Amino acid sequence: MNIYIGNLSRDVTEDDLRHAFEAFGEVSSSNVIKDRFSGESKGFGFVEMPSKEEAQNAIQSLNGKEMKGRNLTVNEARPRTEGHRGGGRPGGGRPGGGGRPGGGRRY
Repeated sequence: MNIYIGNLSRDVTEDDLRHAFEAFGEVSSSNVIKDRFSGESKGFGFVEMPSKEEAQNAIQSLNGKEMKGRNLTVNEARPRTEGHRGGGRPGGGRPGGGGRPGGGRRY
């Protein structure tokens, strides 16, 4: 089961997440999501646990608990919605904009 962990302190590492969740069972992977430019944590991450029962127990036990000064938000990760690529920019995330077809280029 893939588990979402939100409200992470910038000081939380993947090892910190792994250690916290291993108290409830086997952890396949742990990942803190980081900004690709600055390398700083975006404040959320994911942990993968093969056992659904152990994962549910971890979610119930860790949701709202404090880790490095912040209360965690822990729940089952929702699958990405089709077509969402992130970036937050209109026009498919392409630079150029300007309201013209073709990203503002003149022909």
